[in-house]
Amino acid sequence: MSTPDQAVSARTAPVRVVVIEDEPTITRAIADRLTAEGWEVSTALDGPSGVRTVAEVRPDVVVLDVMLPGFDGLEVCRRIQADEPVPVLMLTARDDETDMLVGLGVGADDYMTKPFSMRELAARLKALLRRVRRAGPAAASETEQNVAMQFGDLLIDRAGRRVMRAGVPAHLTPTEFDLLLCLANAPGTVLTREQLLADVWDWIDATGTRTVDSHVKALRRKLGADLVRTVHGVGYALEIPDDAEADEAPADDPTDISSLRTPNVPDSDS
Repeated sequence: MSTPDQAVSARTAPVRVVVIEDEPTITRAIADRLTAEGWEVSTALDGPSGVRTVAEVRPDVVVLDVMLPGFDGLEVCRRIQADEPVPVLMLTARDDETDMLVGLGVGADDYMTKPFSMRELAARLKALLRRVRRAGPAAASETEQNVAMQFGDLLIDRAGRRVMRAGVPAHLTPTEFDLLLCLANAPGTVLTREQLLADVWDWIDATGTRTVDSHVKALRRKLGADLVRTVHGVGYALEIPDDAEADEAPADDPTDISSLRTPNVPDSDS
């Protein structure tokens, strides 16, 4: 058990980040920017060394290029998430939604398309770290977090950050879980993309609305296309079955899923 001094030290320690990118110029630019933020930066130029570096450094966050020698960023993401889940922001040279969805499917939490600004990269990483910390043990200790949410056959265990649909555990990334929870906190209510960016991603920048769309598509692929309703030109809403009302299930309810292993990584074919 950590002492209060250790807890304070953990909060004030520099952020450790691993940058896995095969373009030396981009790697140096990212490292210089994040070092200027006061972060400790380690770098790798290919897939195998990237996996080794993550295992050695045990970073708080990873910046990962999709196209890498050795093996690509998708395989790197699978391997590092299988070892111990870590927040990942993926970089892709193509504005291709298929690449984005595959990246999210193997455990990435966010992505950026090249070229990008170093200022935006730093802001996105900070927002990602805030989301991870917000989802930590302190948040789970809140009384309201110990109550499961149920919408028809969808069960959300807020304390354990687990989700089941029709009795089958779903493998969601931390960001996907936060997005689902945000929608579930206002069932049936249409939330704009800008609202979701602010509440889930901590962004106040409408240029990131495609990020919301990609994560919604990933949620639908994992939980069913009927779960999230699109209101064109506005945003998204959690769809509630006509014959089911949302309710709160106590922790000792038979539908409680707190004893299940936390699913961190999607199956390889997801």
